[in-house]
Amino acid sequence: MKSGFSLLELIFAIVILGIVASFAIPKYLDTKDSALVSTLKRDINTATNAIQSYYLLNQKIAKISDAMEVNSTNWTVTDTKLTDKNECLSIEVKTADTGAKTIELAVDATKETSICKKIRDAKIENKTYELY
Repeated sequence: MKSGFSLLELIFAIVILGIVASFAIPKYLDTKDSALVSTLKRDINTATNAIQSYYLLNQKIAKISDAMEVNSTNWTVTDTKLTDKNECLSIEVKTADTGAKTIELAVDATKETSICKKIRDAKIENKTYELY
């Protein structure tokens, strides 16, 4: 009576695990990228709403960090600009020559990373929001 697995049985098990992994790993990576894009979309909406609300109440905004707390895992923050870690999109508070302030969402159309492609596929586009 056998007390272990034969070499042939072990080889078959390894081949089957390899086949399963060849399908599962790309699906996992794609799901991770999709989750990041949906997080970025949510953060864009939150940032624009928070900046607009802060400006409406105070009629000024010196720093984005005054209006909201930003997740440093996905975003790099300067005084008036948020940039995602992949540098595919940015949110910036700009002041026109007339003194009018706007929030500009800019999507980089030249980068070809998987995240940047997914951002463009998610219909996130360049947009300007006015601050009143």
